[in-house]
Amino acid sequence: MLIVRLSARCYPTESKDKVEKAIRSIFPNVKFEGDDPIHGTSSSIEMFSELLKRQRIRNAARAVLRRGTINRTTVFKLNKQVAAVGKISFSQESHALGDIEVAFESDDIDALIESVAPDTRRIDAS
Repeated sequence: MLIVRLSARCYPTESKDKVEKAIRSIFPNVKFEGDDPIHGTSSSIEMFSELLKRQRIRNAARAVLRRGTINRTTVFKLNKQVAAVGKISFSQESHALGDIEVAFESDDIDALIESVAPDTRRIDAS
């Protein structure tokens, strides 16, 4: 079973609706709660996976997801401003307007990472 947990600060200079829209552009079926920080949960990563494929960043995503793995969870950050235009950019350092903190929880986190971000460098020898 997959659970996606999301969190993002909403600064006074930002619109809560725009922050929610940025998150929804990557996780469309998210259910929100709270104002600041905004918390949400989802059970689908289909759009996230599709965006990784479209942007051709699955190998980079694989590295980030593996690096953030502890037990049954992987944790990472997404750039909030980039998400606002429907794209994915992983954050390694903090940004002025903050990031979207994401956690994927799964019974088989390794299989989840493999399905979302398969190693595209593999060459089929057959």
